[in-house]
Amino acid sequence: MARTVVSSKKKTVVIGYNQPFCVIGERINPTGRKKLAAEMAAGDFSTVEADAAAQVEAGAAMLDVNAGIPLADEPAILAQSIKLVQSLVEVPLSIDSSIVAALESGLEVYEGKALVNSVTGEEDRLEAVLPLVKKYGAAVVAISNDETGISEDPDVRFEVAKKIVGRAQDHGIPKEDVVVDPLVMPIGAMGTAGKQVFRLLDRLHRELDVNTTCGASNISFGLPNRRVMNGVFLAMSSGFGMTSAIMNPLHEEDMGCIRASDVLMHRDLNCRSWIKKYREPLPDAAAGIRGERRRRRVAATA
Repeated sequence: MARTVVSSKKKTVVIGYNQPFCVIGERINPTGRKKLAAEMAAGDFSTVEADAAAQVEAGAAMLDVNAGIPLADEPAILAQSIKLVQSLVEVPLSIDSSIVAALESGLEVYEGKALVNSVTGEEDRLEAVLPLVKKYGAAVVAISNDETGISEDPDVRFEVAKKIVGRAQDHGIPKEDVVVDPLVMPIGAMGTAGKQVFRLLDRLHRELDVNTTCGASNISFGLPNRRVMNGVFLAMSSGFGMTSAIMNPLHEEDMGCIRASDVLMHRDLNCRSWIKKYREPLPDAAAGIRGERRRRRVAATA
């Protein structure tokens, strides 16, 4: 089964079907966040610093970094953001931009093997992004739309993904380094959006043997009680083969559903991560007795 390996200068993360679900923190993104956009444009990265630390603390295995600010110098700001975030946290990064020059500026300063977000099936995008991915030895998110737009037919989206994987291989990029985004549509606007994604995930896993990701919050856009919808979607998607998601790790309900799916899919062996996270702390007296017994054992073997 495909194993997508990404790394920072200090940490390696493996995305794969038999690996724990990979949470990619989404919050370092000024889109829709006017305060953050204004700060970053003005050279103030205090919120970026806080978001980076908080997301890793909450359990993100990777962070997505975006600097898409209208009328700003996106290549320079993205490179500065990546250098800053890498100096603060050890997790690998996803370099996120629709501007090719910004992607390259980010890749130039990145230490390790990055995930590039993203390439589509459009010809000009393929020929602009894939050579960069190869040049810098990165992995890439492949979004399953092309010049015709986003098809409502999951089989059409599968063919677009298959095309991108093939073109990546033509550029010397192995399929293990292509992480497909099947495109999650809002379930409130398209009632079959969930079934479409689950069908596509299953085909991508069984037939292409590639890893997958998505913008998880899209599924509940416009609906009330989004935490329940997102959590169930993430758990079900994991069962159908999704191996990562770009999401907000600060939402504990969503994270809890991911941890549970890892247990149920036998990706959390012996429930170790689950128990470590949710086990109730020992009362002070019991903890003291256990600590004393441990100290005695260590002393006896010294």
